[in-house]
Formats: sequence, structure tokens, C-alpha cells
Amino acid sequence: MSADPARFDLDAINRTLEGSSATEILTWCCATFPHDKIKLSTSFGAEGMVVLDLLAHLVKKPRVFFIDTGRNFQETYDIWQQVTERYGIAIEAYSPDPADIEALQRPAGPNMFYQGVEQRKQCCYVRKIKPLKRALADAEVWVAALRRSQSEARADTPVFSHSTEHGVFKLCPIANWSEDDVWEYIRNNAVPYHALYDKGYPSIGCAPCCRPVRPAEPQRASRWWWEKDAQKECGIHIENGKVAGIKTSGPTWTI
Repeated sequence: MSADPARFDLDAINRTLEGSSATEILTWCCATFPHDKIKLSTSFGAEGMVVLDLLAHLVKKPRVFFIDTGRNFQETYDIWQQVTERYGIAIEAYSPDPADIEALQRPAGPNMFYQGVEQRKQCCYVRKIKPLKRALADAEVWVAALRRSQSEARADTPVFSHSTEHGVFKLCPIANWSEDDVWEYIRNNAVPYHALYDKGYPSIGCAPCCRPVRPAEPQRASRWWWEKDAQKECGIHIENGKVAGIKTSGPTWTI
């Protein structure tokens, strides 16, 4: 099994990759794993667009997937269309199970996630985490556009790691980039970017869960602004579901 963590000395690889450029990191990945087993996740945010552009210069038809929660901004679909037309990439979209959505919304309505942190985690689990498991089922490497400076929760993000949750290796080629690095790359390479950045949204996800930030607020304050003292993560990048307060039971969930 090529995603077996025993296959690599993760510490040694990270020591090497830590001093490498994002292009060098992705080049190593493409030389080490079959291209059709490398999958980039993106929500079409600035970081994801940078990594997509870098990967498109290395692989003729990179595999890119998007978790379509069903609650996205129209601007998100617009940038998806731009990506398809500019790069010629057929984005692999994964959506939540309709039966799960019905079960989620039936007790308290479609906006139940505003009622509390646990309810919001239920929504994220159904709309994001379960589809992610399907998206990664045929992958060996999950490429993610995480940056350490995005939030305290991401401060220790390794460049290369193994996800026991999903049974894949995880590569974060721009982990040590700053926000300025991201936008400099976008400007210098004319990379298309999400229109909501120009309207004050520094972090873009589901439409009901995002808003522009106020002056001096951190980026992640854009997400789930009604929550107080809660970790601003949906759970996708939390390795063990129990950390996020979620345990799965059969096709549904319990909190």
C-alpha cells in the first residue's frame, strides 16, 4: 500500500522540503507518486488558486476536486468556470448525500447551524467532511493549500504528513508562505481569483457562514462570526473527527 506511512521517513522528508520552494515540493511529489493518485483540494480561495496554477505547470491534467456544499456564493461558481476554461481542468465536484441533508435540516430547519457550535459542526460534517472522504478514496496524496500563518490552529502544519483519518499522505506546498507571498504570486502570474476578495472577504466558504472582516480582525474572523471562543475550523483539516467533537455512527452522526 503506497500510502503506508512506514514507506517514508516523514521527519527526514520534512527537513528537506522545509527549505524547498513550492515548485520544488510539488516536483518532488509528482516524481514520487503517480500523477493520477495526486489530488488537490480547493475551494477556489487565493491559496488554492496559487497551488492549482503551480501544479498545472507540472502536470498536464492535474486532478483537482471541490467540495460543493450546496451553500456556496455565486462568485464561487464563477471562478470554478474560469478555472475550467483557462486551465482546461475538469474539476471533480463532490456534494453531500441528499438523505443526509434531509436528516440534518428536518429537526430545526436549513439554518440550524446558527443555533450553536455543535449544530454548526454537524452541518460541516454532512456538507464537507463526508464528501471529502469520498473525494480522497482513490488518492494517495492529498495536496492542500494550507498556510501556517492563516490561524493558530494551522501554525504547526507540516509540509508532508500522513493522514490516518483518510489513509493518504498530505502535502502542503505553501505552508510557509505569507499572505503577501500569495498575492504577489497571483499578481505576477495573472492568476484568476475569487471576486469576493475585492469586497472584503479574506476567507471564503459557504455563503451563510462568511462575511467581510472589520478593521484589525484576523482572517478567520470572517468565518462563523457568531461563534465566541470556538475554533474557526470546519473539521476538514482536523485529523481526528473526535477533536472536532464529532463521532460517526453508521450513515449519520452523533455529537
